Amino acid sequence: MQSRLLLLQGGGAAAAAAVRRLRTILSPVAGGGSLWSRQEVKLLHTAAGDTVTVGDVSFKLKTPKSPELVPFSYISDFVPQAVLQHLRWIMQKDLLGQDVFLIGPPGPLRRSIAMQYLWAMTGNLKCTTIVVKFSSAGTRDMVLQAAQKLKQISFGGKKILMFPDFSPDTQKRHKALLDIKNGGPVMSLHKFDATSVIDNCAFTTICGSKYISIEVDLLILFKEYTKEELDSWKIVRVSEDFRVIALGLPVPRYAGNPLDPPLRSRFQARDVYYLPFKDQLNLLYAVGSNVPAERVSQLLSVATTLCSQESTTIGLPDFPMDNLAAAVHILDSCPMMSAEHLLQRLYPYEVLLGKEGIVAVKDVLKKFELQDSKMSVVPTKVLKLERIDGSHTPQMAVIVQTGDKKANFQVPAGTRPLKLHSEKSSFIRTLSHERLLAEMIQSHMVKDICLIGGKGCGKTVLTKEFAEMLGYDIEPIMLYQDMTARDLLQQRYTLPNGDTAWRPSPLVTAALEGKLVILDGIHRLNPGTLAVLQRLIYDRELTLYDGTRLLRADRYQTVKEQLHLSDEELQKRLIFPIHSSFRIIALTEPPVVGSSTNQWLGPELLSMFFFHVVKPFTIQEEIEVIKGMIPSVPKDAVDRLLRFTHGLRQTNDPTAQSLVSSLSTRQLLRICRRLSHCPDDSLYHAVNKACLSRFLPNLVRSYLHKNLVDFGFEAANEDLSGTEKNDYSCTIKSGVLTIGKVSAPVYNPDEKMKVPDVLFHENTQHMMVMEDMLKDFLLGEHLLLVGNQGVGKNKIADRFLHLLNRPREYLQLHRDTTVQSLTLQPSVQDGVIVYEDSPLVKAVKMGHILVIDEADKAPTNVTCILKTLVESGEMILSDGRRIVANPEYTEDRADVIVMDPDFRMVVLANRPGFPFLGNDFFGALGDIFSCHAVDNPKPQSELAMLSMYGPDVPKPVLQKLVAAFGDLRSLADDGIITYPYSTREVVNIVKHLQKFPDEGLANVVRNVFDFDSYNNEMREILINTLHKHGIPIGAKPTSIQLAKELPLPDCKFTGYWTTNSSGNARQKLLCPTETHQITIKGPAYFSVQKYPLERHEARALHFTEEQAYWRLPMNDYNIVCDVIAAKAETADTIYVTTCNPVSLYAMDVPGDSIQYVDLYDVFPRTVSGVWQPFVTAAPLGNLLYGQVILHEEQSNVILLLDLSTGSVRRIVLKEESLEPPKKAFWWRNKEEQDVYKMCREFSQKNWLVFYKENGNCLDVFDVLEGHAHTISLPINLKSVFLVAEDRWLLTESQTNKKFLLTKPAQPNEEESGVCELHAITEEPASTGFGLTTGSELSIPHSVSKDQLSSENLSAAVGQKIVSPNRILGDEYTYASIIVGFPELMSPNEVYSWKRESQLEGKRTTPTDTLFYGGQRGDTVKQNNCITLLSANQVVRALPAGDVPLKELYPKEVKPQQTAGYLEVTDLNSKKVKYIPVPSPGFLSPYTSWLSKISDTDVLLASLGTAGLVTVDMGGYVRLWETGIDNLQRSLLEWKNMIGQEDGRPIQITIQKDSGQDVSAPKHGKVDADNTPHVGGNTWAGGTGGRDTAGLGGKGGPYRLDAGHKVYQVSQAEKDAVPEEVKRAAREMAEKAFKQRLKEIQMSEYDATTYERFSGAVRRQVQSLRVILDSLQAKGKERQWLRHQAIGELDDAKIIEGLTGEKAIYRRRGELDPELGSPQQKPKRLRLVVDVSGSMYRFNGVDGRLERSMESVCMVMEAFENYEHKFKYDIVGHSGDGFNVELVKCNKVPKNNKQRLEILKTMHAHSQFCMSGDHTLEGTEHAIQETAKEEADEYFVVVLSDANLERYGISPARFARVLTCNPQVNAFAIFIGSLGDQAER
Repeated sequence: MQSRLLLLQGGGAAAAAAVRRLRTILSPVAGGGSLWSRQEVKLLHTAAGDTVTVGDVSFKLKTPKSPELVPFSYISDFVPQAVLQHLRWIMQKDLLGQDVFLIGPPGPLRRSIAMQYLWAMTGNLKCTTIVVKFSSAGTRDMVLQAAQKLKQISFGGKKILMFPDFSPDTQKRHKALLDIKNGGPVMSLHKFDATSVIDNCAFTTICGSKYISIEVDLLILFKEYTKEELDSWKIVRVSEDFRVIALGLPVPRYAGNPLDPPLRSRFQARDVYYLPFKDQLNLLYAVGSNVPAERVSQLLSVATTLCSQESTTIGLPDFPMDNLAAAVHILDSCPMMSAEHLLQRLYPYEVLLGKEGIVAVKDVLKKFELQDSKMSVVPTKVLKLERIDGSHTPQMAVIVQTGDKKANFQVPAGTRPLKLHSEKSSFIRTLSHERLLAEMIQSHMVKDICLIGGKGCGKTVLTKEFAEMLGYDIEPIMLYQDMTARDLLQQRYTLPNGDTAWRPSPLVTAALEGKLVILDGIHRLNPGTLAVLQRLIYDRELTLYDGTRLLRADRYQTVKEQLHLSDEELQKRLIFPIHSSFRIIALTEPPVVGSSTNQWLGPELLSMFFFHVVKPFTIQEEIEVIKGMIPSVPKDAVDRLLRFTHGLRQTNDPTAQSLVSSLSTRQLLRICRRLSHCPDDSLYHAVNKACLSRFLPNLVRSYLHKNLVDFGFEAANEDLSGTEKNDYSCTIKSGVLTIGKVSAPVYNPDEKMKVPDVLFHENTQHMMVMEDMLKDFLLGEHLLLVGNQGVGKNKIADRFLHLLNRPREYLQLHRDTTVQSLTLQPSVQDGVIVYEDSPLVKAVKMGHILVIDEADKAPTNVTCILKTLVESGEMILSDGRRIVANPEYTEDRADVIVMDPDFRMVVLANRPGFPFLGNDFFGALGDIFSCHAVDNPKPQSELAMLSMYGPDVPKPVLQKLVAAFGDLRSLADDGIITYPYSTREVVNIVKHLQKFPDEGLANVVRNVFDFDSYNNEMREILINTLHKHGIPIGAKPTSIQLAKELPLPDCKFTGYWTTNSSGNARQKLLCPTETHQITIKGPAYFSVQKYPLERHEARALHFTEEQAYWRLPMNDYNIVCDVIAAKAETADTIYVTTCNPVSLYAMDVPGDSIQYVDLYDVFPRTVSGVWQPFVTAAPLGNLLYGQVILHEEQSNVILLLDLSTGSVRRIVLKEESLEPPKKAFWWRNKEEQDVYKMCREFSQKNWLVFYKENGNCLDVFDVLEGHAHTISLPINLKSVFLVAEDRWLLTESQTNKKFLLTKPAQPNEEESGVCELHAITEEPASTGFGLTTGSELSIPHSVSKDQLSSENLSAAVGQKIVSPNRILGDEYTYASIIVGFPELMSPNEVYSWKRESQLEGKRTTPTDTLFYGGQRGDTVKQNNCITLLSANQVVRALPAGDVPLKELYPKEVKPQQTAGYLEVTDLNSKKVKYIPVPSPGFLSPYTSWLSKISDTDVLLASLGTAGLVTVDMGGYVRLWETGIDNLQRSLLEWKNMIGQEDGRPIQITIQKDSGQDVSAPKHGKVDADNTPHVGGNTWAGGTGGRDTAGLGGKGGPYRLDAGHKVYQVSQAEKDAVPEEVKRAAREMAEKAFKQRLKEIQMSEYDATTYERFSGAVRRQVQSLRVILDSLQAKGKERQWLRHQAIGELDDAKIIEGLTGEKAIYRRRGELDPELGSPQQKPKRLRLVVDVSGSMYRFNGVDGRLERSMESVCMVMEAFENYEHKFKYDIVGHSGDGFNVELVKCNKVPKNNKQRLEILKTMHAHSQFCMSGDHTLEGTEHAIQETAKEEADEYFVVVLSDANLERYGISPARFARVLTCNPQVNAFAIFIGSLGDQAER
């Protein structure tokens, strides 16, 4: 049926006006030859009145009571057929008295139809019905009170309440616009109360008026009562013509909440889809007469395709069809322009869509031939701007260069003078700027604009330049998430007399004055709030809360002309015109593709703006901008900086992209500005500072460092030892402050009371930060200090301001900080709202420094308002006042605050991320501040600072604290623990120790760590860390475990050593000496690698002789062959050599690093066969400290290694030593093997002695002189001991006879180059004892190079003796002292402590014998015997076979496995003790090689004067303390650290015991009612009792939680439980554990097996759960909770407060989701594991299958109880298939049994599956399957064994599969490798 429209007219001029209006509607249709041409429009008069007929539906016209409220000028010249159909349907519903709901896609069409119906259906006829249309945008913050009556206060002699009629609003909460026509004002209704209004036309307003339906009550009430009576009862009649027209979007399809069913059932729905293709085409033809029809058709075809159901299916948002007319209008003025380029302004698909969506859109463009060629025609430059004089509205003629042609058109202009090119030097025009400005001016002609670009890319600057060009005043409005429609439009305030009134917002003021509004951050604004602007943007109309209506200028003029009203009369009726120049530019960041929260650009927003993307600069443009703004910046620095930045921007690596936002153009300008003033600054430091690299994840930080080094940035040395040399002190002289090298004048403030003054102990690190801050402060920057809690941010800021003498205003933010509280504090005083300036406003006025603390705690949508204040110096306050930076803009206005030029902000924030429950302030606003990372001080600085806080605290205690807390901070950085322990905690501990020195450190540290005492995993980590650094937490003063002492045999005089010194040639042999130059080969340079020295203090829980230990970073197959220590001024240096490969380790004690040099390629090796080198080391001293002589005993190779440079030189003492071996297989002939030895007793005096066993000469090497002296001997040498510098003890090889080699006593010319060799005769004390003349002589193991002190000598031999002496150790004695040797030539007395049996070097256990291949026959190379002269001790390393184990251990105790025992012979106490050395973690498999080095698996050397160091074959270095005096002193310090709390008198002690004893453990009775039980021993699940299973008691078998409050008995009472009861409890707990295993069908073997996998990843599980906790914490957003009885005053409820209402407050809280709101989706994870045959095959090689199983175990354990956040499943791939199901997302394993089954399945599948590989198929399938389910984010992790080449899989193919779906974050982890397979 065709629709017809017929007007039946009555008489009068008014009717003629209606006819003209209808002709306007119908004439284009009637005259256009359409279907309407057959219909007739006539003016007919009927007695019944004027009637409108649409088709066959007629409606009686009515006269409006308030005609100025009728919507005018909503009918265009062309009314499509589809619109008329909708009008006819609405008329039908109107006649039926039904309310309608126009539903359809976003855009102004539905509202336009409603407006057209209201305009067409009103006439100025004789009818009392009033048809009024009010409409304003609906918002999410509407309430019923605002929908019914508006409340305000006024005074008329006395205070009264007035409730004037309220204009309508819309219901945006469920995407519906309620347009209501009524005999009274139109109203919009609250969601839950709208049903009664719509259904019954009856409701009660807040003022008490009762609106009653005419159908129900009219006949009764109006017949029986008068109008005055009804008015007195506040009963108002509701018109029978009350209607509702609601507008909304279909939900689902579009985002929003569905209609409540009771409300929905009251509406009649009408689908208002886009206009049909033909109607749209005719409309576009009419707009673009200069555009070819084919081009218009193509544009419409593209738009229609993108709005189709198929496009929606693939995830494309609707094309903004209603904006096509504006686009065609642009084409009409610039016909030559690219259509594709123009479409991107309507539909910015390149930033809106992912890869697949972009391809789909391009395919559509290509299909309809709209895809541009490479050279597309686009606007490139604005050539001319000229104001059009005489124009009714400000207009400007524009000429734009488009391609090779010029386009002329007109655009709206502002009210200020025009500037084609801004005169500001701060704006540098580039080609991209020129092009973008030209495009923006084009769009400005027809539509509001939205600029999309990253942070700091220049959006604000471009907008300001655009405004300058067009003569606009700017109104910047910073948007934030909590902003409401009232904040955007009007705010409530009170007049001085107490009246309440409405204040227009800056947006409304700008609309009236024709300004350019900048909406900064529309991506932050809630979509419901942004919708308030829809009508303003679409129709340029707005209805405010006080009833004020803003109309588009032409509609305002139409109302004015048709109703013959003046401006004053319309303004009295609250109608104002919107200025024709008014425009909006929105600024926003790009949407995040695929994100559910950051994809803000939806179909609704697309229809509101034209979009322009601000693309990043090219490198040439950015250089041009930087050099234009900062001419003095060094060119080389700019080039390198920009090459690095653009390198990051151009890569698709997510790691690089995370850094790009921190290196915006704004940030680069800041870096270059500082470089221009401080050219010596490090670019490396500047980039790290801008990126805040200290708090980046390790991977990102490493990536940044690598790229900086690759681009030629010199890495800064983080070690403060070098910077200590610089002067970082601060001085104030002559009013000038100097920090480091930077100076600034000291301020002279008016308010000196506000200058902070705090206790501040200067340290180098903090002074470096302040020097950096001062540089930026002098450049006018606002400062941002970011760091962990307690690192001194506040102290630094206050000290900085104190030095500058600058007054401070302080503002602390929190989670509930709001925009209003940030700027003003409102309160009601005497009925008047009074605003008190916040510290921010005070600082701006007075020029003070504003310190904003805890900035990260406030929501970023609140703190983002600081952006305009920092960037442009402007801000609008809640009371309507405005902060401006330029005094010229004040214009004597009282509401303007001029910013003082001295104003600065210092913002303090914690670093982003868990556990700081704040927001990422740096990520949101970091680039507008100069950022400084404040870290905990480095150890040197922290130690110096703590010494100032605790001057009396022992330095070793401070060192332990610094080291322990440094370790804990590293664990926090690595994600192992959550809490980042800071300097603040250490300072508090030191303060306590300073005040209470008697309290032990172990007790005081609990003040910090007791927070974690109930978290077992955390507690274990903390205790281990504290123990590692020697803080004995948990130790008792009685935990002393020193080795058992045994008595020494009596000291006996055993004989004499007689030195034959007479002139007899036989007895005194002369040895000629020859001097020659040495040959030096090299140097060659080797890399000196550094490893961290992980020192563990050994006296954590027990006090023993062992002080500390750490492990060398050596391989399992390496072999330790020597250890020696060198003494320096500040530290001892330990050197360890290994021989497989040959390498050297060096470490300082104390120290924190290990130096390592691999010398594998230096030592010559034989051509073939087995080479087993043995290398010894000799450290040099004095000038050569840090250099080491290395000697290999088989080849006699001597190397000089300089550890500071890595240089290695070979020293050749004799040329014959370079000759090759005589035989190719010499190493196999034991008889012919030569062994060379090095004597190093005086190596630190830089000379050494070398000799060959069984040789007859000595080579003395003087390192400093570079000479070698060869001494020829008449004997063959067995061993050499340098007992003094000029006296050497030699033993002869065959007879073991001893000789003394000396210089001539009285040298003459003949003997100048000769040494004397004296024979030593060993005579027994008496015949028949000890050694006899014919006995075999012993070979000393060691001989001291110095003598005992006279005190020690006297104590040892038991008589007072002052004489030269030496201590000797051999296999027959514990020790021997030769008194008088070597200086006295008279017979020297020998005193010995003889052993009961000779040392044999035997092991006791069969495994030792088997391992080392039986008894060692050869002499070992290391004797392991040293003397400690100051302690008067001889120390040996002995195997277990030489130790009296039966005397050390009771019979029932089995001796522990050890690396050996340290036999300590103490000659002072006459005791010997055996200290077990812990067994090494592993031993090299080269057992025969090991057996040649030592009798034990440990080597030892002296350390310092009274200590010693051991190194076992597993690479563990241990420090020992054996001297009695040292042990006593250390024990006292250890007890002081534990504290002496026991026995101290306390003033008040209350100790209450339960009075009950424990008996036998039992489960206890089960209470069916689960009643709480406290104490007693009857019920299971009780608390604080005894014997039964429960919590908080004592003597129970195991813990049992029944869900009640826990009452804990004291620990002392628990400790008092008898041992047999404890044992019974343990047995019962074990029984219950086995029962639990039985319940889940898990055997003990299974439990052990599972523990093997679980224990291996326990630490990683903890780290992963820390990360998951942080995700969970971030998910809790807080919102405003209104109608509260406590909190912050809600200015929307001021009136209620004055009338006595209590719930007038609002507060921040976690708001429960509304009913029907979309559920937040979890993240989706799929783990794809490799269970192929190769995993099983190579598992024995590198454990890859077990590692994979451990990874799966880690995922299953870590994600337990996080299923609501992460849904995960696990699949495998192998030769059998690509989707082996292991764990389903809806059936995850719940206990260890089920998890073990998964691991068993993996193992079995890998063992029995077919060979083959489905890595690619499995990965692709996982990615596609994961993306099918809706989730917040998608992750796929592929575990593979990298065995891809075998199956022909290239890395490129694998990379393509990993990136096949951009929505899914896919990662590959290769486990194990053969060769470099994983790297390839």
